[in-house]
Amino acid sequence: MNRENKKVVIVGTAHVSPRSIKKVEETIENIKPQAVAVELCSRRYMALKGEKQDVPVVDAIKRGEAHLLLFQLLLSYFQRKIGEEYGVKPGEDMLAAVKKAEEIGADVLLIDRDISITFRRFWSSLSLFEKFKIVYHLVKGFFISDDVDIEKMLEEDVLDAIVKEFRDIAPSAAETLIDERDAFMAANILAALKKYDSIVVVVGAGHKKGIEKHLSNPETIPPINELLQVKKGISLTKIAGYTIFLIVLLVFAAVISTLNTALILKAFMYWFLINGILAALGAAIARAHPLSVLAAFCSAWLTSLNPAIAAGWVSGIVEAWKRGPTTKDIEELSKVNSLSELMRNRIFRILLVAALTNVGSVAGTLIGLHYVVQLTGVNIAEVLKNCISSILGQ
Repeated sequence: MNRENKKVVIVGTAHVSPRSIKKVEETIENIKPQAVAVELCSRRYMALKGEKQDVPVVDAIKRGEAHLLLFQLLLSYFQRKIGEEYGVKPGEDMLAAVKKAEEIGADVLLIDRDISITFRRFWSSLSLFEKFKIVYHLVKGFFISDDVDIEKMLEEDVLDAIVKEFRDIAPSAAETLIDERDAFMAANILAALKKYDSIVVVVGAGHKKGIEKHLSNPETIPPINELLQVKKGISLTKIAGYTIFLIVLLVFAAVISTLNTALILKAFMYWFLINGILAALGAAIARAHPLSVLAAFCSAWLTSLNPAIAAGWVSGIVEAWKRGPTTKDIEELSKVNSLSELMRNRIFRILLVAALTNVGSVAGTLIGLHYVVQLTGVNIAEVLKNCISSILGQ
């Protein structure tokens, strides 16, 4: 397409297609543009080039984002497995574009949004039910292999294909992973046209139409700062978490007010053991180090009473301390070929320990609360009513 005597050629590829690589190389060779724009951010570009990068495992755990990093690693794993079906590593089309650009002396432009922002926006846009459905389908993918239509895969981006599978599961996934990035990349292309007269753009096939639409109608592109913001509003998940936390505190306050020492100790033991056992079970399922399992067991009762801290943070940090992930583990993440290899990777294991410990802790909190209420005979509705009345001064 042409804009004010400036030429933009968009090449849609399948990231695992040998045919796409040839198409990219021929297009750049024939047009000889001043710049080649690729669907990469600096983080993904360095990863494709094999440059060593730190995986912020402990920081992700402390921020409560271990699940996001884990999800990102799982998607990368599935994309790589699909690529193996065709004998092409995901991203080789982008690297071919970069190499060809360097050969003809064209500038290379990285026009995609940072992948960490994309996944954080993606996860925050999902409802709790959508998150459960996506996790279920990802886990199922490890054990049930669906037949892949090779010809169809050669026509589209692997990530887009994955997102299409999510459309029925989580409609907001397509908007964050595809639509927003179309707008973001189109904005970067328009900015580049102020400097270059000819640009070849290499993107996944699923992005081509969206980018072309935005280039033809720039007014449809949202402000860039809006596409870079990560929503930090109070989600239903957080509201539910704080509600449970409040109920637990009120129940224990009611138990303590009885001044029955035996009942208080018995209620505490139920709470401690149920929370601890289920959190430790989650860590053990993730094949955590014994000290990490112990940390999950000992901390779960307390973290369940403090919504600002999660049991998975404790077990995950202990796991990181004991396992001591190295740069070799980072390098191996891009090479694992099976679930067993993925499970042996220390970085993946740390994230899985943190995530499953939290799952166990949530289950322990709900089950523990039920048993404490049954044991003590506390009427939760009455306790909440009295609390609200006190707050309202009635």
